[in-house]
Amino acid sequence: MPSKSDLPSFESYFRPTVECVKARGGSITIEEMEEAVAAFMQLSDELRAVPHGDGPRSQFDYELAWVRTYLKKVGAMENSERGVWRLTPAGAAMSDAELAAVPRRVREMDRQRREAREVEQDIDAAQEATELSWKDALLAALLGIQPDAFERLCQRILRESGFTKVEVTGRSGDGGIDGTGVLRLNLLSFHVLFQSKRIRGSVGASTIRDFRGAMVGRADKGLVITTGSFTPEARREATRDGAPAIDLVDGDALCDLLKQLRIGVEVKLVEEIEVNPPYFDTI
Repeated sequence: MPSKSDLPSFESYFRPTVECVKARGGSITIEEMEEAVAAFMQLSDELRAVPHGDGPRSQFDYELAWVRTYLKKVGAMENSERGVWRLTPAGAAMSDAELAAVPRRVREMDRQRREAREVEQDIDAAQEATELSWKDALLAALLGIQPDAFERLCQRILRESGFTKVEVTGRSGDGGIDGTGVLRLNLLSFHVLFQSKRIRGSVGASTIRDFRGAMVGRADKGLVITTGSFTPEARREATRDGAPAIDLVDGDALCDLLKQLRIGVEVKLVEEIEVNPPYFDTI
């Protein structure tokens, strides 16, 4: 069984990440990035599934999230609220040596930023409110609630996202179907069955197959929402040719949804004040 020590070093992820974004025209979703970088680095499904501590993330997903954060800090990448990451001109022009030096450069930037502030504790606290830390805290809170509460949360998410007639069924022995809803897009409407899985680990392909078997003939679309992650086999099964597609929302995407919908997540803007001493020399 592979362990964290079998994965590549953190520094080795940067060039593959940039190359994969370039290969897709300069922009990429997180899911596409994970698949592309894993293929580029020839990482097996077993290595990709190595867990990060006791949390719901895999170590691979965790490392790649930090890679995105570091590249954003040095101005090499930007991201939208819809989870699409874009390579900036500066990022596209970075050499292999510059990419390998990104972690050291970010650590130096953070050190200089701390030294430039008088209240170091406040800055340290603000720095901890990164994409990773708030998502880890949010996932920990979700894992602490009861399964039926998580089902109701998924119901609320679907309603806030434009679904109507959203009902939680939660009947046992029903192929994992936890609820139903209707999504209307202009003149068309789609009947959707959803499954909610409040877990720490990964959802496998067998779960997706069982869910699809239960939804065939009963709905137009399927949706699986989890606090954990999906194995590569599960993602492939969800989009298998010739079978009804099932949309997947993992823990990372779920956090983004809750932030976007402001459900259990507050976004606060921190005021930054900088003094410009040279200005006073011009008076």
